[in-house]
Order: sequence, then structure tokens, then C-alpha cells
Amino acid sequence: MIPSFENLAAAAGAPIAVADLVEQIGLGVDQGEGSRPRVVAVMIGSADGRASVEGRSGGLGGPADRALFRELRSNVDAVLVGPKTMIDEQYRSLLDSDQRERRIAGGLPAEPIAATISRRLTPELGELELFAQQGQRIVVYTESDGAFESNGADLTVERSKQGELTLAGCLEDLYANHGVRSLMSEGGPTLLAALAREGLIDDFIFTVSPLLVAGSGPTALGGDALAPPLGLLLENVWRSESFLFLHYTRQR
Repeated sequence: MIPSFENLAAAAGAPIAVADLVEQIGLGVDQGEGSRPRVVAVMIGSADGRASVEGRSGGLGGPADRALFRELRSNVDAVLVGPKTMIDEQYRSLLDSDQRERRIAGGLPAEPIAATISRRLTPELGELELFAQQGQRIVVYTESDGAFESNGADLTVERSKQGELTLAGCLEDLYANHGVRSLMSEGGPTLLAALAREGLIDDFIFTVSPLLVAGSGPTALGGDALAPPLGLLLENVWRSESFLFLHYTRQR
């Protein structure tokens, strides 16, 4: 069944298709700053703020969340994912066949670039099915000089000297050398917190899952507190069944 979304900000609250929801967000508009892409951070959390169930964010989602996630992916030039998240969630492919066909029909590559930052070049990354997908473009940023080969994907390894690899530098490289104008950050909490700390988030799309998880697992952002906290502006709210989808932009 195709999930429908209700725009809670609209007076009529009329149902809306996921493609129309993503169009409202306007990912085709280049709103990045200077020499970097527009960064749309996407996360899901339980109603009590936890970012995973038994170590995986997938346990929080549902059909509507997965549909939105894939539709967002199909409209950006690249996705940025932390290596631990890639491994924990066992990344296999980014899009479904119909989404690839729509991208190709619109003059885009079949899939967005998959980018990750692995300072020590985690070996388990290369074992993921994503790295065996023919034609999948992958960019890995690292400070390691160790060997790292693709199992079939179109792999680029960008190497920096020890202590010189930065998030901003990776975004600038994606913009200048890989044609990335819009980028979706898929987490995890450590990467999202680092992007927020460096002022690199333009949009934040947060899904509130109708679950109470408790425990001591990670929250949507990890690490030390932001000082000061990053201010956000609420742009829109959608609902699908008991899931809430919140679209924020960064206060400037």
C-alpha cells in the first residue's frame, strides 16, 4: 500500500503524495553556501528521543518513513553516511528500480553518489553489498594510506594527511570535483552532531516514530552538547498514520 501524507500546516489538511511532499521541500533549489552543497540532514527518533531499536534505526521506521527516505534520496546528488551507520544498517542499494528510471529520464545519473568519511579506512566498508553494485558511485574520504578496493562499484578514495581531513573540506570537494549541489546526510548521530557543530546543516528533516524505547541508546545527535545550541525554524509538518515528519531550516 502506498502511504499518504497529511499536510498539517495546510488549512484543509489534504492528503499529499510523497513525491509532492519532497517537491515542497525544494531539493532542486541550490541553497548551499558558496563552495559547498545544500545539506539536508535526515534522522528518525522515537517519541522519547532514541535513535535506534536494538542498535538499528530501521526498527523505528514504517512504510511512510521508508517511502520518504527513498524519495529524498532520489532527488539529491549525493548521500553522506557515517561508516558505522553504513555497516550497522548493512547498506545494499540506495534506490528502487522505478526511482532510478525517473532519475535517468530527468537527465540525472541512475543513483546519487554515496559518500562516507572513514579516517582509518574501516575494512568492513568494502564488504558491504553497496560496494559491489555495478555503476554505483562511491567516494570515501580518509586519512589512511591503506589499500582499499571496490568489489564492483565506481569507487574514488580521497586521501588527506593526518589531522587535515575536515567535514567542510569533504563537502567542498564533493561540490567542486563531483558536481554535488544537494546532499542528504543520513547520520548517524555522531556525523549529524559534527555537521551541526560546524554550521553545515541547511535543512533538518526529523521523523518522530510512534514508539517509546527508553534505555541508554543514542539520541538523534551524539557527543558533547552544542554551545550554543543550533537554532531551527519550523517550515512544515506532515503526518502519515501515527508518524510525524518535521521540516526545519537553520536560523541564519
